[in-house]
Amino acid sequence: MKLGLLTAAFAETPLTEVADWASANGYSALEVACWPASDGPVRRYAGVCHIDCAALGDDQAKEVVIDLAERGIEISALGYYPNPLTADLEARAEVIAHLRHVIAAAARLGVPLVNTFIGNDQHRPPRENFEEFTKVWPDIVAFAADHGVRIAIENCPMIFSPDEWPGGNNLMHTPAAWRDVFDYLDGDTLGLNLDPSHLVWQMIDHERVVREFAERIYHIHAKDMEIDREGLYAQGVLSRGMGWQVPRLPGLGEIRWDRFISALYRVGYDGAVVVEHEDRRFEGTEELVKAGFVLARNAVAPYIVDPRSERRPHGASS
Repeated sequence: MKLGLLTAAFAETPLTEVADWASANGYSALEVACWPASDGPVRRYAGVCHIDCAALGDDQAKEVVIDLAERGIEISALGYYPNPLTADLEARAEVIAHLRHVIAAAARLGVPLVNTFIGNDQHRPPRENFEEFTKVWPDIVAFAADHGVRIAIENCPMIFSPDEWPGGNNLMHTPAAWRDVFDYLDGDTLGLNLDPSHLVWQMIDHERVVREFAERIYHIHAKDMEIDREGLYAQGVLSRGMGWQVPRLPGLGEIRWDRFISALYRVGYDGAVVVEHEDRRFEGTEELVKAGFVLARNAVAPYIVDPRSERRPHGASS
C-alpha cells in the first residue's frame, strides 16, 4: 500500500509545493483535486484545481509526472466530486463534460483512476435515480474504458445540510446501491473509492464491506467520524446525520484503523490509502492543515507497508 493525501485541503498551494511537503512528511502519493479551473468552490474543499484537465496537453502531462516523481510522489487518482445526476440538465451537461476531461487527463498522465460521485436527484426516490443512472453512466464508463482508466465512486451520501435534504447528492452510498450498479454494468471499470467514515454514521459494518466488495475497492479515503451523541439524541437517525455526524482526521473518531487496514490486507488490497482532510478543528491556516495531516499520518502510517519502496511505517527502524 501507499499512504497519500487528497490535495483539496491545500487550495492556495501549487501542486509541486504540496508534493514537496507531502514527501518530506511521510506521504508517497497524492490524489490530485481537479475541479474546472474557472470555477470557485461551491462547498468546503470543492472547486480546487491543481491540474487544469481541460487544458492539459501531452507535454505538460509528462512534465507533471516527472516533477512529482523527482519528489518521490506518484498520483494515486485524479479527484473531481460533482453531481452528474443533478436535476439541472444544463449543470449536468457541464459536469459530465468536465468529468470526461478529467478521464482523458488521467490517461495522459498515466494515472489509473478517477475518483468521483455517481450523483443523485435529492427529490426523487432511489429507484428513479437508479433508472437515471442507467441512462447517464454507461456512456461515461465506456469513455473511461476506452481511455484505459477506471472510475472509483466515493460512498458519501452527500447530505450535510437542509439544502441537500431529503435524498442527498450521491446515490451510491450503500451496499444495496453498489450491488445494483455493479450488477447492471458490464466489466470492472467502475468500482469504489471506499471511505469508512461514511459507513460509521449509517451503521454499516465497514469491515464486512471490505470482505464483500474486495474486488471493487480501487482506492481508499482515510477519514474518521465522530458521532456527537448530544446531536444524535436531539435530531435522531431520521435526520440522516445532520447535526451529529462530525468528520474528523484519522485517530480522532470511531474507526479502529488497525482493524480496518487489517481487513484490507486480508483481501489483498495494495492500492493507496489517502487521507481526506475535512476536520474543522485543523483548518483556517496552512499550519493547522499541515498539523492535521501529520496527526493523520501518525494514526495510519504504522499500519502501511509499501513493499515496492524503501519507505517504512513512520517511526520504524531499519
